[in-house]
Amino acid sequence: MAVAEWTGTLLDWRWELAALKRFISPALGRVETRETAGLFLDGLLSSAERKTGWMLAEAAGLERPYRIQALLGRSSWSADHLRDLVRAYVAEALGDEGGVLVIDETGFLKKGEHSVGVARQYSGTAGRIENCQVGVFAAYASRWGQALVDRQLYLPKDWAEDAERRGRAGVPAEAAFATKPALAREMIARTLDAGLPCAWVLADAVYGSDHGLRRLLEDRGQPYVLAVRSNQARRVLDGWWPVETDPAAMAQELGDDQWAALTAGEGAKGPRLYDWARVRLGWESAEGFERWLLLRRSPRDPEALAFFFAYAPKGTSLAELAGAAGLRWTIEECFLRAKDDLGLDHCEARSWHGWHRHMSLVMAAAAYLAKLSADQRRSAFGKGDNTSPNALVAA
Repeated sequence: MAVAEWTGTLLDWRWELAALKRFISPALGRVETRETAGLFLDGLLSSAERKTGWMLAEAAGLERPYRIQALLGRSSWSADHLRDLVRAYVAEALGDEGGVLVIDETGFLKKGEHSVGVARQYSGTAGRIENCQVGVFAAYASRWGQALVDRQLYLPKDWAEDAERRGRAGVPAEAAFATKPALAREMIARTLDAGLPCAWVLADAVYGSDHGLRRLLEDRGQPYVLAVRSNQARRVLDGWWPVETDPAAMAQELGDDQWAALTAGEGAKGPRLYDWARVRLGWESAEGFERWLLLRRSPRDPEALAFFFAYAPKGTSLAELAGAAGLRWTIEECFLRAKDDLGLDHCEARSWHGWHRHMSLVMAAAAYLAKLSADQRRSAFGKGDNTSPNALVAA
């Protein structure tokens, strides 16, 4: 195989970008709005250091930023429709029966107090309480790559109950206060209802500790591997009697022969090596499913443990559970690329719809890059995409 084939040099990136713009155009309404959105995407994909209104306008050859700013502000188009089209685009590019849906949040540091949802709150990005916005996101990952497919701004309770601030930021009446796990439940249901193929749903302990989220997935027959805290209360059956315990206590009862050395996939520094174990949770499950406590241990520090609740088809191996748990990092990769390269955290809009428009446009740019990478992988490994490019047309 020639170098040009396996490196992706032969991919026509201009044609693919034009195809993306056509695909998302139904969400954008008027021709002028579509053209401006195209310039916005070009700017996001450019080498501009910051993806602000002025910088994007300069990249587009415009004298003033007003046209770019209007795209996020007063123009009339649906960010939710765009989100749905991005999800469909990702399904076409990355969809696979072994794919996973990953939920996580990320913070956007702010200096002022007027941007919608801004408050002093914990930001995982900063690792501490900061003045910031927090968005809950969903990413889809498969053997072909990963991309963001949904987003929702978290609206703190003080904001949700302040009519004046809501009015200034254009928060819609239906946007009531909702916890982050509640937002995640909405996004998961929306994504699964859209038919994105999903073998597992993955999330960290903020979401895995939410009984409502686990119940939603179990009611749908959707397998999951969700991180939980070490002190997450759990009842297990000791013979016929329920016993109150937690993951940390259950880990203490495991012998060395119950751990297996498995990788958790590739990391930034190569394969991530851990020891894994699992304990069956004896409560009744739906026919064909089993519940497990999955445990991960660092071989360098046996006290460094991570815990997961797993809901899996009967017969699922420990290696499969460990492999699924190890894919949670893919959404971090999405955040890293979207922030470092595409300006996910450069949003200047202060309004509710401005925030969601900016995030949706960045998601579209990121999905485009993910598709190029996926096409390269298919070409390199001889697994061509049998779908005609002409089929990628919005309904």
